[in-house]
Amino acid sequence: MNLDPIPVLQQLIAIDSVNPDLVPGAAGERAIAAWCADWLVAHGFDVHRLEARPGRPSIVGIIRGTGGGRTLMLNGHLDTVSVAGYAGNPFGGESRDGRISGRGAFDMKSGVAAIMVAAARASAHRLAGDVIVTLVADEEFGSIGTEEVLRNYTADAAIVAEPSDLCLTIAHRGFAWFEVELSGLAAHGSMPEKGVDAIAHAAFVIRALDELRNRLNAAPSHPILGHGSVRVSMIQGGDDAATVAASCKLTIERRTLPGQTPDAVEAELHAILEQLRRTVPAFQFCLKRLVARAAFEANPAWPIVRVLSDNAARVLGRPASRRGEPFWTDAGLIFDAGIPCLLLGVAGGGAHADTEWADIESVRQLTDIITGTITDFCGAAA
Repeated sequence: MNLDPIPVLQQLIAIDSVNPDLVPGAAGERAIAAWCADWLVAHGFDVHRLEARPGRPSIVGIIRGTGGGRTLMLNGHLDTVSVAGYAGNPFGGESRDGRISGRGAFDMKSGVAAIMVAAARASAHRLAGDVIVTLVADEEFGSIGTEEVLRNYTADAAIVAEPSDLCLTIAHRGFAWFEVELSGLAAHGSMPEKGVDAIAHAAFVIRALDELRNRLNAAPSHPILGHGSVRVSMIQGGDDAATVAASCKLTIERRTLPGQTPDAVEAELHAILEQLRRTVPAFQFCLKRLVARAAFEANPAWPIVRVLSDNAARVLGRPASRRGEPFWTDAGLIFDAGIPCLLLGVAGGGAHADTEWADIESVRQLTDIITGTITDFCGAAA
């Protein structure tokens, strides 16, 4: 079977799949999930639709092996960010000068096309292990699709086809978002001494976070990911110009390294706020964790790392570079579920930008790499 991933990619780009949690009323994944399900059925997959949240489906396509081999999960997300402000036709899938353009071409419908075609190609061989293609909803916002997949399926290893310029991504940072609400006491602005200024207390928090950032930067850096980070991303407080602020709310983002758990960074932040409560008069706070995702780091000794590396070197004619990413991906959830995983995706650019494109040759190379990885990892039937 010699399927070409490029026509598949063009069909995927043509389908509007903007995430409705990012853009209220947007199309979401229904149409693209239906198209992928039909394509997988037509190519011999056992297809399942997961839709715990109505209107946000994920598709799982399985090629069953004969038994005795390892199971490989392939993961790609169907949703995209907004097309508002996109320069040109975001659903055109135009091919020119070795590039294919459109919203999602790079992030990450190219990866979706590659894993679909690679699994279909590999199915022409009698495999011992199973191949599980997971095409998920909502990666760009809440990752409900991969979470739902992992409640229903597991594997011996996984590849996430996020764009990576054909480099093996073996680590990425985690993140945690917190909300800190500071409580003060309202008073007339002409008599501030009668109140407790929550905005003034926010300044103490910001200075303490500056000190934390300095400590993070002074600590030994991760060999691939560098240092963790902390910042205030949003602040809101006060009612009017003539009143001492009775409350102030800060949203804090903490980017984490492997080994830094969400619980640990929450405890770190709570300790900083407790120290302020003891030392700043009338300082009162409430700390709330909004969402947290752990960092991810592959073990070089995992079989999937070796097999994917060998196939990348075979296709590229050179060893694939290895790197880490500052941002988070669904690989973090897969890793937390106990499944060894890493990322490999196409070259291109314009993720979340006003133009987006993928390098056509890299799409074909990625497909070839994953095809070989499936056959080697899952094993030939006896």
